[in-house]
Amino acid sequence: MEKLKSIVPSTLKRMVIESTLDDLPSTCSSLLEFLLHRELFHKIIRELADPQTTLCGKNKDAALDSKQKGNECFLSGDYMKALSFYSQALRVAPMDANEKEKNLVATLYVNRASSLHKMGLLVECLRDCNRALLISPCYVKAWYRRGKTNASLGNFEDAVRDFNVAMIVELSSSGKRQIQSELESILDKYKSTSSSLDQHSGNDSCIIDEPCQIKLQCISTPTKGRGMVSLGDTPQASLVHTEEPYAAIILKHCRETHCHFCLNELPADTVPCTSCSIPLYCSQHCKVQAGGKVLRNYPKNYGIHEILPGDIEHYIVQIFSVNDSDSDVECIAEHRHECQGVHWPAVLPSEIVLAGRVLMKLIEQRRHSTDIYNLLETLELSHNYVQMLPESKLESHIYAIVLLYCLQQSHGFELPINGDSISQLVILVSQIKVNSMAITRMKFINDDGTLDQSRKFTLSGGALTSNMEQVGQWGCKDRQWFLQDEYSFKCECSGCAELNLSDLVVNAFRCVDSNCFGIVLENGVFMCEKEKIKHFQDVTKICSSEPRCQVDMLKNDDAKKFAHHAFERNDGSLHIEPGYCMNCGSHHDLESLNATVNEAGIYIRRLQEAVVSRNISTTTLSDALRSLGQLRSTLHTYNKRIAEVEDNLAQAFCLVGESQSAMEHCKASIEVKIL
Repeated sequence: MEKLKSIVPSTLKRMVIESTLDDLPSTCSSLLEFLLHRELFHKIIRELADPQTTLCGKNKDAALDSKQKGNECFLSGDYMKALSFYSQALRVAPMDANEKEKNLVATLYVNRASSLHKMGLLVECLRDCNRALLISPCYVKAWYRRGKTNASLGNFEDAVRDFNVAMIVELSSSGKRQIQSELESILDKYKSTSSSLDQHSGNDSCIIDEPCQIKLQCISTPTKGRGMVSLGDTPQASLVHTEEPYAAIILKHCRETHCHFCLNELPADTVPCTSCSIPLYCSQHCKVQAGGKVLRNYPKNYGIHEILPGDIEHYIVQIFSVNDSDSDVECIAEHRHECQGVHWPAVLPSEIVLAGRVLMKLIEQRRHSTDIYNLLETLELSHNYVQMLPESKLESHIYAIVLLYCLQQSHGFELPINGDSISQLVILVSQIKVNSMAITRMKFINDDGTLDQSRKFTLSGGALTSNMEQVGQWGCKDRQWFLQDEYSFKCECSGCAELNLSDLVVNAFRCVDSNCFGIVLENGVFMCEKEKIKHFQDVTKICSSEPRCQVDMLKNDDAKKFAHHAFERNDGSLHIEPGYCMNCGSHHDLESLNATVNEAGIYIRRLQEAVVSRNISTTTLSDALRSLGQLRSTLHTYNKRIAEVEDNLAQAFCLVGESQSAMEHCKASIEVKIL
């Protein structure tokens, strides 16, 4: 969208940047009118939403090319690469494409099943065989591979049935002889076993966390709107509450590794969308739930000869009835309006595509009402439009206009596109930024294992909240910056608002005195911790007539060991300065310390690149070990950077076959992270 931003006149840009909520309809209308008279805007919409220029649709030639590469890798014994090429071919292969009078998708599933079988992934192999048979019920290779897989799993009864079906549908005499040979071998094994495993369903058992019996109460806070708080104590590591998100989307960096519906890690046998090449799913069930098109055109008699022994006919019906069990699932249409092969869902930012999903779900729930104002009003979400950065305001205006035109073209009916509707979508984008984070009350656990009850909580406001992002390894400064930048939110949980040892050491330097364990803070961390202290002192002045030192938040032993000098004053105040040891008070040159860390980082990055390429030389390892020594002499013992480098070295030694060294570095990393 940079090109569109660059052509917006400065006067109009200033109007958007300075706009308030009341100004939104006017600024949106002005920007829309300007863009509609620009060919660049229409060109971008065509590139994003025109089915004739699709880049994310199916492509038979691309599928055949990947299939050929997969075949070459399979013949050379590189089954992992073959698996990757077959999966890529499945992603772009049209469902109705044929190759040598066979359905291309069914062929690819069987080819991938062969790779999975060679790799020992038998359950995944069985699922791919079932998918191939769902498309081509008379596919001999699918029945044959299914029989071989069931035999490997010890399901000899099913294997015999699979080979019997393969015998019936195989037309050539040579093929029948090969199947007969396998069948006789399986029959000998089957007779020697008294039972077999029944895995028709293919469903894995799972353990579901049950929520604790904890009373929750809805609250409202000025900064975050509605939320919930526990009225009693919450056991550690307990599931308090679960609910389905109104809409969800996978982040771009996870698209190739995680299911686009349930967000779990993808298995080896990924399931692509039927009609486009964007999403990958972990199962047929997730694909159907996502709202993509469902294949239902296979024949009711499954294409198998009518003259079959009764037990085999029942067996076939049972297999297909299990695979067809998702056809009646009530779909959440989160991907349906994107499933046209157009590439706007792939290139627009995730939060913009998510806004489109929210809007389309609202429209479908309201029986295709296109009154955007009333639809979005029902969400009752908080937003941060007034606090948005100037550039973000302009971007949200442009993205809202582009998204509405893309949705209109993809969905097939007219959406109102005017100042009012665009302004509501701009607000929705800002709402998504604020409301896409889970809010909860986090009870702070003291070092002795007791609950910290010093911070009182009132239901009227000031909720103790904490984000559920993976930011636990970050320092307080980084956490606060991330929350403010991404969500316009200031976390006020006790872990973020009060002094604690982990925030002091996570990015700290060590004292130059080898016998001193003191903490040395750089300026950015110092300012953040200083704000905590100021806030704490202001609170204690209001709440108590006696000064209280924040050393109470730390173990006395830790305070003496790491920050004795900082807490030595009798008036309850703290003595902390950047570049000074908090234990002995000695001064350190922060510029020199940072230079040492940066120099060591060069060799650590080389090690990381070598680990990725699996080409680790002795020189790379020795340089990294020397750099680790530099870091240990510069950074505090509990600095997270040391733990990360120990992890890198453990992985490197593991790859070169030095298990003992890998174990030692693993232990060293764990010792750092124990804090």
